[in-house]
Amino acid sequence: MPDKVKVGVLGVGALGRHHARLYTQCDQADLVGVYDLNEETGRRVAEEVGTTFYDQVEDLADRVEGISIAVPTNLHHKVGLEMLAKKKHLLLEKPITETVDQARALLKEAEDNDLIVQVGHVERFNPVISYLEQKADNPRFIESHRMAPYPPPRPGLPPRGTEVSVVLDLMIHDIDMVLSLVRSPIVDVDAVGIPVLSPTEDIANARLRFENGCVANLTASRVTPEPMRKIRLFQRNCYLSLDYMAKAGEIYTRDERGIHREPVPVDDHNALLKELEDFVSCVAHLRETGEMAAPKVTGLHGMQALEVAEQVIDKIRLVNPL
Repeated sequence: MPDKVKVGVLGVGALGRHHARLYTQCDQADLVGVYDLNEETGRRVAEEVGTTFYDQVEDLADRVEGISIAVPTNLHHKVGLEMLAKKKHLLLEKPITETVDQARALLKEAEDNDLIVQVGHVERFNPVISYLEQKADNPRFIESHRMAPYPPPRPGLPPRGTEVSVVLDLMIHDIDMVLSLVRSPIVDVDAVGIPVLSPTEDIANARLRFENGCVANLTASRVTPEPMRKIRLFQRNCYLSLDYMAKAGEIYTRDERGIHREPVPVDDHNALLKELEDFVSCVAHLRETGEMAAPKVTGLHGMQALEVAEQVIDKIRLVNPL
């Protein structure tokens, strides 16, 4: 039996702690340890999941093949390049970086060294999306809503995610999803958004028009009391309504008797666990065969979503400069 892939996690706050916990459930993974700038947090999470806390990033990196990076977005580029310089495969939480230029530099470094970069657009692994991908056939209109309460304060740091616009914090999930479903060039972007509690946009709406005629309307907010993550897709003779959070949905189809409605069949699973398993599997495949295996969400996918997100933010700030 091949040796397990040695992995680590950099940043074990709100998201990274779940990476650490779920790596222990990956059959192909050996969680070597975790690192966090906050030593108290890092040691607590290490104890919770039964691994080692490293107080130096380099010491952890030297002991692993692949590493999850779940630090704040504004550090993705710097930390990512440091890990690539050490020849480590990366699972970067979304967005891939803060800017497209940073992403491009990161991916070039990875390509030059035959290293895997996967981006944490976890909704691609949501069980309802597996069904949507099977049923999507030339969609004409897509509507998504991603709402969340404002994140709690953190001592010495801005609330989680608010170091960037809500477009990069939340909407980028749906941008990536729409790009994966439509697969046509964007010909027009329109957007509005405003800051409410943060220095950057806390609520935003974008309308994307594609060359093939499809239109996508995306809304994201991090100042909404009740969370919501839903997507609706309209295509010829079919309408799908899916709830990411509930892992449920309905499909409406037309037949000779009229409109037929039925629940979406869902093979329930933990989306983040599937994402980590995909990453570890790709690293193991490369190690064992010498052949690069593309993860479900590649670094290029992450950069393409970021390119659109930048267009959305630029449109917003033409009207409402910060």
